[in-house]
Amino acid sequence: MELPPIDRATPHLAEVVPSLLASLGIGDFENTLELPDVTSACVLLIDGLGLELLTEHATDAPVLSGLRKRPLRAGYPATTVAGLAAIGTGTQSGQHGMVGYTFELPEVGVLNSLRWRLHPRGPDLSDTLPVQRVQPLPTTFARACAAGLDVSVVSSGQFEGTPLTRAVLNGGDFVGVHALGDLAAATLTALGRPGAFCYGYHSEIDLLGHLHGPGSLPWRMQLRQVDRLVESIVEDLPAGALLAVVADHGMVRLDDTVVDADTEPALRAGVRALAGEVRARHVYTQEGATADVLAAWRETLGSRAWVVRREQAVEEGWFGDTVADHVLPRIGDIVVAARGRSGVVRRGAEPTESALLGQHGSFTAAEQLVPLVLAHN
Repeated sequence: MELPPIDRATPHLAEVVPSLLASLGIGDFENTLELPDVTSACVLLIDGLGLELLTEHATDAPVLSGLRKRPLRAGYPATTVAGLAAIGTGTQSGQHGMVGYTFELPEVGVLNSLRWRLHPRGPDLSDTLPVQRVQPLPTTFARACAAGLDVSVVSSGQFEGTPLTRAVLNGGDFVGVHALGDLAAATLTALGRPGAFCYGYHSEIDLLGHLHGPGSLPWRMQLRQVDRLVESIVEDLPAGALLAVVADHGMVRLDDTVVDADTEPALRAGVRALAGEVRARHVYTQEGATADVLAAWRETLGSRAWVVRREQAVEEGWFGDTVADHVLPRIGDIVVAARGRSGVVRRGAEPTESALLGQHGSFTAAEQLVPLVLAHN
């Protein structure tokens, strides 16, 4: 089976913040996206807004669709923790180490990196697992602060101080918001200060895509609200300010080709732990069982997924051109990336995740391509 090609001609999401900081005059960063010189800048991340979905539903987002934009690629896995870490560190998953919604951390177990607890129903690790052990790189925000910029992270108040926030978004002032109104207001306030860099985050497009399916009526209604959010910021954009709207991944709607690993004996034999998510699985094997597990997963899934050894996934550049030594054991002995609209669910161990209509993580264009939408005054 031919493996998915890595589109290195399309810039990676990890290039956005370094390019913005370079456009603000910070010499330690390279402006690979060739953004204009500005006096203040904000990257606004709309969770789950894939470029294909935005293009398909352009009439629901006339402002976003009318602004200058170009494609970015989310990288593998195309999921929120990896995307936020790419923004927050300026690196791909092989370096920042957030290689999935869940992944095995040596001597700890399978970590749910969103909830910071053992997966699927283990204890909370917020007070026992230091964030620096999971993500030790300095963040782009901390580096921007050290360079003298006025840095703020504008996100839902519920995320303030969480381990994931501290792991990938630390540095600068956290501004907790509650709705689209104060998200827009806080963003504009930051952009009005010369020498300011702001990160803003909105999550509900992703939520409704998971629950109702990407492109569904609820999803489209939320897209209209996001478009109004962007319009509100663009209308009052201060002179010399740049707004860059991006996403962490796109999304696909699953079909009836999904396989339940919890009820399929061939997918359980020789497996000591299963992590990742529905469309991007890490399979950790018992000692000496990797070859047999690889054969069983390939035979069972057939054309529904790419199934490769860890070494091949790394060599092919799935996790970026470089994989750090401490990140390598987090990647499954076998890596499974779904094709088409299939996936590997776990209805017993992961009932909530398995019930979601919309999923992401793999290599389809619908998941990988995200927009970089620019507004500059």
